[in-house]
Amino acid sequence: MNNQYLLDNLRCIPDFPKPGINFRDVTTLFKNAKCLEIMEEEMYELYKHKGITKVVGIESRGFIMGSAIARKLNAGLVMCRKPGKLPADTIKETYTKEYGEDTIEIHADSIESSDIVLIHDDLLATGGSLKAAINLVKKFNPKKIYVNTIIEIRDEGLKGREFIGDEFEITTLLRM
Repeated sequence: MNNQYLLDNLRCIPDFPKPGINFRDVTTLFKNAKCLEIMEEEMYELYKHKGITKVVGIESRGFIMGSAIARKLNAGLVMCRKPGKLPADTIKETYTKEYGEDTIEIHADSIESSDIVLIHDDLLATGGSLKAAINLVKKFNPKKIYVNTIIEIRDEGLKGREFIGDEFEITTLLRM
């Protein structure tokens, strides 16, 4: 898709959080009403005929567009959070990061086997947290799973898409 207006409004910060990383800062897209509208409309066009019943937003930036597209698709929003943030019973998935492990959780009653789920996050780079979210959602045995991010980074040798695999349709609004 690579909408030029979105690309022009995306801030890139070199050497953050460490040397050699070119950080893509989506907050510049979120603070711009036109960017929000473009992203919402592009995501809606991608998924309006897919029968999505639940959108899983991954903490924390995935909550923003996840909420917008859930509302537009008339679907529920499920928050995928770090441990200890959800008040009821949860299902967990632990995954390996560059420097250790992390865990994400979803409420145990949030997805049904009859649901068609869209998992949304802001960024696909290495694919670790997104794959963990996919594995977590798979535990609920939904009818179908789709995956979406605002940005996919490929130009720095990152192979997140390959790490996730081709079991699910993955769409991105911006590919770099």
